Amino acid sequence: MAAGAGAALAGGYDADQLVTYVWVGQGLLSVVGIWSWNELNDRIRSGDIASDLLRPISPVTAFLAADLGRALHGMATRFVAPVTVGILVFGMTVPTRVQTVPLFALSVVLAVIGSFGCRYLVNATAYWLHDARGPITFWTLGSGVLAGLYFPLRLLPDWLAVTLWVATPLPGLLQTPLDVLVERDPSALQAGLVALQAVWAVVLLALAHLVQRRAERKLVVQGG
Repeated sequence: MAAGAGAALAGGYDADQLVTYVWVGQGLLSVVGIWSWNELNDRIRSGDIASDLLRPISPVTAFLAADLGRALHGMATRFVAPVTVGILVFGMTVPTRVQTVPLFALSVVLAVIGSFGCRYLVNATAYWLHDARGPITFWTLGSGVLAGLYFPLRLLPDWLAVTLWVATPLPGLLQTPLDVLVERDPSALQAGLVALQAVWAVVLLALAHLVQRRAERKLVVQGG
């Protein structure tokens, strides 16, 4: 809030945009769900993954469907409260472009899928390590910073921010939907960032399926 009440412009954001970034970012945290998911790791460690492999659909598809349901519940509960408080108590940016709201909605869906893909890959290291708590801890420490949770990535040097966007999927988990909502960029760049999200979502799901197939060839069930 201090940032919003201070100088008029920081990283290309005005005060209202920064306030909106903070409040909506808090609301999106449980929707995107970058933390607190270790179900795949737990099922590999216990051996329960064996029953998942007997089902007619891939574990990737099954877990993704459950995660989308979790995100919808988070949108209806955790998202509404902080955004409502932000609107009532602080000045927040109101979108002025017709395409912003549907583009933001699409961006959030892609962020959920991208987050799921990252979390699945991190958890899937348990197929080889037999316990993914180390990689999960590393993911928890790094993902919030590189996704734009603690501060907007636009505050970084331009070359570093661009590198993070192009070389990693992490800015697409929070930074992109938030930038779309506050209309930080021209319309064409907004659409380009969401398109980049879509590319990363496809890549991450493809990698998750590939890793799952490789793991099934050498799976050692831990739970008997």
